[in-house]
Amino acid sequence: MTRGAVSLGLAGSLGPEAIAEIAPAVESAGFDTLWINDTPDGDALAALAAAARVTERLRLATGVVPVDRRPADEIAAAMASLGLPLDRLTLGIGSGMAKQGALARVRGAIEVLRAAGIPRVLVGALGPRMRRTGAEHAEGVLLNWVPPTEAHAQSEALHTVAPSAHVAVYVRTAIDSAARERLDAETARYASFPNYAANFARMGVDAVDTTIRDATELGAALAAYTAAADEVVLRAIVPEDTVEAYVDFARRVAPGPG
Repeated sequence: MTRGAVSLGLAGSLGPEAIAEIAPAVESAGFDTLWINDTPDGDALAALAAAARVTERLRLATGVVPVDRRPADEIAAAMASLGLPLDRLTLGIGSGMAKQGALARVRGAIEVLRAAGIPRVLVGALGPRMRRTGAEHAEGVLLNWVPPTEAHAQSEALHTVAPSAHVAVYVRTAIDSAARERLDAETARYASFPNYAANFARMGVDAVDTTIRDATELGAALAAYTAAADEVVLRAIVPEDTVEAYVDFARRVAPGPG
């Protein structure tokens, strides 16, 4: 994966069948990786298994699996049972909602996944200690809700600590005005979470400053993010959760032929 790779993020709640319909369009549009988030109503591993069956080159990633809800040994067992292609897979993990012992929990999960033969693990991280954990103990980090200038600063700091660490940044993106209300709702929801609110305050930005809100903003914002990190993951926000809407998003934002 090269610096400035452009990837696409989808919601795990779409389900494996919808993901399998969308994934070929993501691959043909030239995206580096398809990222799927893992939620109680959306199994990212099952969705990626469905995507793997209908694609050949597209990399696959989870963004991220919370290890307080899905322990590392269960993740490894699920990956083995699904037959996920490890040569194309990035397993993104996070500490989850339980803050007590978060660093130790993530380090322990990395050790378990290493022992299970998982070759590439990234850590979803907000704070500096968790970012350093991902850089030093895993293959890198997934940043989230950060503006380009902060993504650049954090990426430079992590590469100083671990030059080979991969730094990806997850960016909520709407290119259709009809999707703006959904983007605003998600932005407000995250801004209401104490840990994210504290992080926005530390960075001195508003949550909206970390999103791409319109097609007219896309070119400049994408250039800034790709210059800041090794990979930018455009988390697609569309007017309605239909296969057609996500395929249209992939085609309109296509970074190049696959």
